Amino acid sequence: MSTAVLRAHAEQQFAHELDALAAIDERPRPPSWVLSPWAVVQYVMGGTLSNGVAITPKYIGKRRLIEIAVATLATDRALLLLGVPGTAKTWLSEHLAAAISRNSTLLIQGTAGTSEEAIRYGWNYARLLAEGPSRDALVESPLLRAMQQGKLVRLEELTRIPADVQDTLITVLSEKTLPIPELNDEVQAIKGFNLIATANDRDKGVNELSSALKRRFNTVVLPLPDTVEEEVQIVQQRVASLSRALELPAEPPALTEIRRVVTIFRELRSGVTEDGKTKIKSPGATLSTAEAISVVNNGMALAAHFGNGQLSASDLASGLMGAIVKDPVQDRAVWLEYLEAVMQDRKEWRDLYKACRELV
Repeated sequence: MSTAVLRAHAEQQFAHELDALAAIDERPRPPSWVLSPWAVVQYVMGGTLSNGVAITPKYIGKRRLIEIAVATLATDRALLLLGVPGTAKTWLSEHLAAAISRNSTLLIQGTAGTSEEAIRYGWNYARLLAEGPSRDALVESPLLRAMQQGKLVRLEELTRIPADVQDTLITVLSEKTLPIPELNDEVQAIKGFNLIATANDRDKGVNELSSALKRRFNTVVLPLPDTVEEEVQIVQQRVASLSRALELPAEPPALTEIRRVVTIFRELRSGVTEDGKTKIKSPGATLSTAEAISVVNNGMALAAHFGNGQLSASDLASGLMGAIVKDPVQDRAVWLEYLEAVMQDRKEWRDLYKACRELV
């Protein structure tokens, strides 16, 4: 039976790039960092090193944003990556942790049910009852382990965590100490410890951060891609990576197909066509870059297993319908209007128009 994992951690998947950067990196490194801040930015933004090794870009956007994020993590301030869904917040936080700590697995997933124990620590109740409170009976959280090891911990969807649980972080971020009152003890953070949190303001159940907690973070807002070309490049790169990981037996999608998906999403997001001549309604869905990647990947799976291996308009149509029409009444009306007012008039899109119209 194959033991190949579906998705390798960033530090495993890009180990050769991290090794190549470490081999030439002679710049000062903060305590416990595997790479210098300069090398971390190089790893994220990509390029060709002096030793000839090509570093693939992990984030396509403004370099200054990444420099600010990395500089923040080199201080005693935590980093909050903020943006609408699909702006690569989680992706970026994983790669920052991989480059700085060579460990992106110290992760707390925020949900409405996240408790203080998930952030601070829990107890092995069998040992607790048998032996009483002790360090051996303590169940360490990723945050506690990161403090002890001087590494980065990632906290996803911070604003989905209840406000009173969020404030558990205040003492850790300000005092760099996690009290354990049951043992009359504490854990003090080793140099190199820091926290990367992600949050978006489009999700249901958002819990605003208290002013006390906000002051413990430096916030970097990740925007949607500025141009069509930039977004097409992101989609093309991620689709290629995912199709290799999933071993999809399909040909790489043509740039024209990716561009059509990206254009549809950008026009519906902005409420106006690319040429600025036609105003259109926007659906309730976010229609992020991540959704565009999903649509193309879904189309490739259809082409590989139920088609001729080449991504076609009919393969894309079902993915577009699923991504855009979340509300069967309002979103369906918006999608129909777009098909008739915009897509039908584009002669080079007639195949996609027919395929989409058959599904509505």
